[in-house]
Formats: sequence, C-alpha cells, structure tokens
Amino acid sequence: MPGIILLSGGLDSTVAMAQFLQNNQGGLAITFDYGQRAANQEIVSSRLISEHYGVNHETISLPFLARITKTSLVNRDFEVPVLESSDLDKVLEVTLSTAEQVWVPNRNGLFVNIAAAYAESLGFNYVVTGFNAEEAATFPDNSPQFIAATNQTLAYSTLNQVKLVSPTQNLNKMEIVKLGMSLDIPWDNLWSCYHAGERMCGKCESCQRLKRALKSQGFIDVSERLFGMLGGCSSENPY
Repeated sequence: MPGIILLSGGLDSTVAMAQFLQNNQGGLAITFDYGQRAANQEIVSSRLISEHYGVNHETISLPFLARITKTSLVNRDFEVPVLESSDLDKVLEVTLSTAEQVWVPNRNGLFVNIAAAYAESLGFNYVVTGFNAEEAATFPDNSPQFIAATNQTLAYSTLNQVKLVSPTQNLNKMEIVKLGMSLDIPWDNLWSCYHAGERMCGKCESCQRLKRALKSQGFIDVSERLFGMLGGCSSENPY
C-alpha cells in the first residue's frame, strides 16, 4: 500500500522511507519549507533521495510558520546550539535546553496533518515518518505516545483512517545507521545538518548525533564523505 512519506533528507526519514518501501509500494514524498536554515539543502537532498527510490516528490512551503517561529532553527538572530558529543546523553543538563532553542511550534503535528490530507485524497493509508528513540527523550513529538495520540485523532479526521507509522521509532541513531547500511541507502545524498552550506557543519546537535552513530558502527568512510576529515564546515556558520 502506498504512503505519504515525510522526507527531510536526513538520516532518520531516509531510513524510514527505505524500510517502508521494502514491504510497500511507493507513494509520494513531501518536504516542507518553513524558513528553516537548511531548507534548500533539505529540498535538494530529498529530491535526489526520492529519485533514487523512484518515488514522486513534492515541496510544500509554509511561510506563515517562518513568521511565527522565534527559535534559532528559523530565526537567524539567534545562534543554533553547539554541542560536544559528550553532551548528547545529558538530557536534563543540556539537551532539554537545546531542544527548546530549535523547537518549531507544532511542527510535526502540522506536517502529519497536511500529509494525512494528502493521503486521504489519494487513497493512501499511511503517513511515514522518521522518528527515533534517542531524540524522543527531548522532543515529545518524536515519541511513541505522539504517534498513538495522533492515530486516535486521525481515526476521526480521515474517512479512510490514515495511520501514522515510523519504522525507526524504537531505534536509536546507532541502530538507525546500522539499518541504513543494511538497506544500502544513498548516504552521499543525506543532509542532516541544521545549517546551510556546501557541507554539513559537524557541530550542531543533529550532526553530532549522526557522527557519533557512524563512528560507533565503524563507518568512518561515510563520516568523512559527509563531514570531511575535520568534521565539516558550513559557509553560513563557520566554526
């Protein structure tokens, strides 16, 4: 059965897409432009990944979300938090605070409902997203509870009872990297960075989680291709 795939061009959504397509027909991949710093890179990456899997791709612009978002993922007046790898598991001390600094108002709720409208109109039964257990600790809209609550709502708001599914929801980043390797995802097309630039910065939380996961699985060659020997350099935010 086809699905609407929420695709950002990052690790989690790409692996979720690849896993979903193992047992289901294609569908439509959707990428949102809500004024985020890496919008152009995410759109290009998502288009290339969709082409790789032979899935149609559409970009949806949400300019109102850019207007109302005050946090650093969108608002260039604020700096995106920089973390050390050793900070990633310090939920109470560090990552809850950094999550607030990149939080976008009701982002996943909004994305899922738009995708569900597409799914219902096309006769699809699924919305596919790349949540993960690691970030669910600080981002509640990545959690299994969010999926369960959303599906209760979708059972009433869509006539064909569209379901939100996430093949990666119970996996941490290291497990997602391992799954991505087994699925042979197009690694060189990924964009997991909060920033724009020719190469991922290697310093933001999203980059740090991916780098740590790649290293844990011994995929140093992939890390070097994505981040460079020195960890990457963003032209927008050169560290």
